[in-house]
Amino acid sequence: MAWFPASDGPSEKTLSAKAPVIVVGFVGGFVRHDNAVHSPVQLAARIRDEYRSGVQVEVFENRRREQAHQEILKLLDANHDGKLSEEEKRGARIIIYGMSWGGSETVALARELGAQKIPVLLTIQVDSVAKMGQNDAVIPANVAEAANFYQADGLLHGQTEIRAVDAASTRIVGNFRFEYGAKTLKCENYPWYDRVFTRYHTEIECDPAVWNQVESLIRGKLPVAGITRTSR
Repeated sequence: MAWFPASDGPSEKTLSAKAPVIVVGFVGGFVRHDNAVHSPVQLAARIRDEYRSGVQVEVFENRRREQAHQEILKLLDANHDGKLSEEEKRGARIIIYGMSWGGSETVALARELGAQKIPVLLTIQVDSVAKMGQNDAVIPANVAEAANFYQADGLLHGQTEIRAVDAASTRIVGNFRFEYGAKTLKCENYPWYDRVFTRYHTEIECDPAVWNQVESLIRGKLPVAGITRTSR
């Protein structure tokens, strides 16, 4: 399967100290935001561990979209006056990713930010499952780039194709399909019922090949300078 990372631009590498890159992740199902068994939480921990400044990483339960929204507004409010200026909005550098229902919330949050004229650098959906009343297939025009990773087998499977409201404003990086029928991932420490009843949906969540690509896309939007690696 061919896969190409998103292109890097100068605006993504040079960031004001007043505008950290904001990375928001949503876990799927009824998973807790701090459950380190799950790949979205592990990814956030790796990025947070390396970036001690310039990048703010938060993970939320998929039912906490409004909390995530308010946290973004708070982080963008550089002068702490309780409202966002046009300059603060233009300075936004936001990345949103999510698994399963979290993928649906990823698009919903991006759409809410678009209504406030706040740009989003990148959205990533992994086996996105639309919640009732939500449309996780159409990416709003305030999103610069969007990627979709999915599998199409089993009882529960993800959105197979995302598309842009405005192709001139949003680049669809790709709709990347993964198949698990011929291989079995152990998905250690995941609940047995997930591994039995939603096997393929669970396997795409624990597949390092998927999350390495997700991580590569996210890191392509993070600043080069300011990375602090802890010694081991």
